Amino acid sequence: MPDCRAKNAKRCTCTYEPCSRKGNCCDCLHYHRMNGEIPGCFFTPQGERTYDRSIAAFIADQKRR
Repeated sequence: MPDCRAKNAKRCTCTYEPCSRKGNCCDCLHYHRMNGEIPGCFFTPQGERTYDRSIAAFIADQKRR
């Protein structure tokens, strides 16, 4: 398993450019989990672009699939 701290910029689907955690999966997952949210990479491309990382937004996004 690759080091989770390695930058994954090429595979990161987050479009929120000012994010300091972009491409750093461990920090991103920890940040969103601590805030009761779901990281953008779990959303569809359309859902990710709303920047609403709430659980309710994730469920609604998945229902639209």
